[in-house]
Amino acid sequence: MLGFLPPVVRGVLSFLVLTVNTLFWCFLLFVLALVKFVLPFEAVLARLDPLINTVASSWTSFNCIWMRLAHRHHWTVEGVETLRYKDWYLVNCNHQSWVDIFVLQDALNGRIPVLKFFLKAELLYVPVIGLAWWALDFPFMKRHSRAALRKNPDLRNDDRDSARKACAKFARIPTSVMNFVEGTRFTPEKQQTQASPFKHLLKPKAGAMAMALNAMGAQFHSLVDATIVYPDGIPTFWQYLCGQAPRVLLKVRQVEIPVEFCTGDYENDRALRKTFHRWLDEIWQRKDEDMGEMLARDQPSKAG
Repeated sequence: MLGFLPPVVRGVLSFLVLTVNTLFWCFLLFVLALVKFVLPFEAVLARLDPLINTVASSWTSFNCIWMRLAHRHHWTVEGVETLRYKDWYLVNCNHQSWVDIFVLQDALNGRIPVLKFFLKAELLYVPVIGLAWWALDFPFMKRHSRAALRKNPDLRNDDRDSARKACAKFARIPTSVMNFVEGTRFTPEKQQTQASPFKHLLKPKAGAMAMALNAMGAQFHSLVDATIVYPDGIPTFWQYLCGQAPRVLLKVRQVEIPVEFCTGDYENDRALRKTFHRWLDEIWQRKDEDMGEMLARDQPSKAG
């Protein structure tokens, strides 16, 4: 609808709307977070958490509105029809840009519960949004260097304990736990440095997913495996705000989670760890093939 405006104008307007929208809903979150901090009782939290998630979902819904106004919205979305809002999901996706988060929120909003991410502990101190993430029970994970872990192996328990505490809170109401298995955004340089065997992906990292499954895997309905392709090239966040990333291909499929991944000891059971890595590699191989097929199918539309 705003396609007649110059891209820079669209970008500035989009940024302003995003900022105002975020501040408005964060204010409501702060009020609820204060109640949560003062009255951290189970009976209160059981009533409060649905309200907090409704606020987060409303923020996403309004983001979807401005995105559709700013963009010529030519998206192809497959596989979301069977998702249910009242189920628990572990969500996995390839990672290419910060735009991925907005794409997932747009496509999955109202179909599954609000996406909650594993975040670095330092992000708790980000102005405004850090407190909002705390109110939403996002897991804040400490990152220890290999040297620190070698010196003190007990540090490995920090993230495991944080994940379990967060996931215990997720049991109150349906939740979607989001994980970018690659651990970082894809670039050809990173792909080459890793010697990745995949054409369109970096190597998957199993640790965070295994941790989430161990903490609450039996509660997950399934793994929601999302694959995003940008046919016109991977956009930056600014390009997205300017409406210069109009075409997105998104494919979603549900994958059954083996029971042993939810009950076994990933850290200490070597055989289980190998089985888990093989399972994840198969998912990643399928994703790599899907990305190639999605790009190939898009060629006729580009030619047209």
